[in-house]
Amino acid sequence: MAGSTFGERLKMTTFGESHGLEVGVIVDGVTPGVELDEAYIQVQMDRRRPGQSSVTTPRKEYDKIRIVSGIFEGRTTGTPLCIILNNTDMKPSAYDDIKSLYRPGHADYTYDQKYGIRDYRGSGRASGRETAARVAAGAVARKLLEKRNVSVLAYTKEIGGIRCETFDPDTIERNAVRACDPVAAERMIKHIEELALEGDSCGGIVECRISGVAAGLGEPVFDKLDAELAKAMLSIGAIKGIEFGTGFQAATMRGSEHNDEMGADGFKTNHAGGIIGGISTGADIVFRVVVKPTSSISKPQMTVDVEGNEKPITTIGRHDPSICPRVVPVIEAMVCMVIEDHYKRQAALLD
Repeated sequence: MAGSTFGERLKMTTFGESHGLEVGVIVDGVTPGVELDEAYIQVQMDRRRPGQSSVTTPRKEYDKIRIVSGIFEGRTTGTPLCIILNNTDMKPSAYDDIKSLYRPGHADYTYDQKYGIRDYRGSGRASGRETAARVAAGAVARKLLEKRNVSVLAYTKEIGGIRCETFDPDTIERNAVRACDPVAAERMIKHIEELALEGDSCGGIVECRISGVAAGLGEPVFDKLDAELAKAMLSIGAIKGIEFGTGFQAATMRGSEHNDEMGADGFKTNHAGGIIGGISTGADIVFRVVVKPTSSISKPQMTVDVEGNEKPITTIGRHDPSICPRVVPVIEAMVCMVIEDHYKRQAALLD
């Protein structure tokens, strides 16, 4: 299938299905000679893995990675890097009763229309399980960005209408929803647990800050840096919208308010979110994404079967009542891929 490869200078190709034997990724364009081992990548995998808390799916996947190519004596060789994760807690039988039904909110119907066949076991390639491979690739890109002093931090800003009122970066990895406000985090967790008991789910907003990016990254006209980041975000199945800087609030502002004035020390404000004309300004890049409610819920709904007959459906399985906590490392991974790719494009331009 087309569409499984992302990037230009730094590329990744993901493979595997939710209930297949394994998922994995091939990363090409990695800088040679960089110290890298499985333990470094595993840190990011552990942040995304299922079964972390009461607000995530109970599926038990430890996501232990294996690097099978591209590393020699602890350093990258510059050849394609292949990383594989075994699937160990598959339960395809959970889908036997609904395999002929199109689940609301899922890609069942659209995959069937496109290919004439679909993997009904947990959505196959359309499953969130595919993002494990992205996180592995993103960890490699993160390692490369560390040498450029670039940092990427994403966190939950809002869940189910409960919004963070403060920003404490130290609390993000200390609460189950990865919120930047510890007080709001407790309310979010309670809300998610209540929804889970009802067989329902909720969406939210995740914010991301990218610091240390040099001015001048981005390719006009069609490969603008914000356009590339937007594509990366919207390629994640759960993401339904994105805004940079002041975002949609700009619709109510005047030009005199929204323009980022400049002084001898740089930009005085950052309403643009660190990107102007599709090119980084050197200020922090700030954006927010909308995360949809999890489609797999146990509340009864109506749908049709493959023959077009209306049928009731209840999705019984192991699903996240909110996607926000586990999508945070996925967002960071995709950001790392985009930023490192554009650094490599810029280097090629100046060669």
